[in-house]
Amino acid sequence: MKNQEQKGLIFNIQRFSIHDGPGIRTTVFMKGCPLRCRWCSNPESQNPYPEIMTYDVKCIRCGKCEQICPMNAITISQKGRKIARTQCTLCLKCAEVCPTGAISISGKYMTIEEVMKEVGSDKLFYQNSGGGVTISGGEPLSQWEFVLQLLKECKQEGLHTALDTCGYAPWHILEKVLEHTDLILFDIKHINSSQHRKGTGKGNRLILDNAKRTAAKVRTWLRFPLIPGYNDSDEHVREVAELATKIRVEKVSILPYHEWGKAKYEKLGRRYPFKNTQTLSDWHIQKLQKIIENMGLKVTVGN
Repeated sequence: MKNQEQKGLIFNIQRFSIHDGPGIRTTVFMKGCPLRCRWCSNPESQNPYPEIMTYDVKCIRCGKCEQICPMNAITISQKGRKIARTQCTLCLKCAEVCPTGAISISGKYMTIEEVMKEVGSDKLFYQNSGGGVTISGGEPLSQWEFVLQLLKECKQEGLHTALDTCGYAPWHILEKVLEHTDLILFDIKHINSSQHRKGTGKGNRLILDNAKRTAAKVRTWLRFPLIPGYNDSDEHVREVAELATKIRVEKVSILPYHEWGKAKYEKLGRRYPFKNTQTLSDWHIQKLQKIIENMGLKVTVGN
């Protein structure tokens, strides 16, 4: 299949990103992920197919979505629009006829040529800032064949490449992708496998093995989402630092928990699974940062 014909499912392309690697970058967010992190801030990234998101404030109650829905899953009343998600088959017709974007589609199939056209437009910014292109998700390795070709194209254009991954993929796949990747942003959620399964739905044996192999081959930053009551104890942070030291990563990036993605769950017709969680205090984050620094590691917060 020619690169122009090969398509990947993408839910966002974010330009001028400064949190996904060095310099100014364009981050390509692939849709689909094998993990189900309870605190996920991009729930629209999880399912490997296009789906609808609603924005009630934009709804003008024109009724077009109700009329076109083949499953009669949408009703319009004085109280507003209601979608029976269990009846919805994701035909996406409602989003296609919505005149205001009150119902939109999350997930678009794009060719490598289309993606390269977008990322290539900011090449000058990459060069001046030491930036480049980051492939993120979801989990980009869920669409590894497309990602592999996209990374190849980026390297042929002289662009710095980074891959943000949870590492949950067979090594032979990850190894192929690494050949065209300058920097790996490797996410570690928890060191203990049973706790990892509680928080994400999967164990971490494969992830930790891949982290070790990856750091031995490619420049690696270990990214650590800091989640209150889950992985933010002094003891666990020391274990993360011990792993980082053992596999010799370049630095540890602490990513404190936030609720920026909370509203997205409602837009997807889902309940937020991590409700009633308090954000971390600056004092607590700084204390944990110091623990890692005292073990001789470089630490940043937020990137």
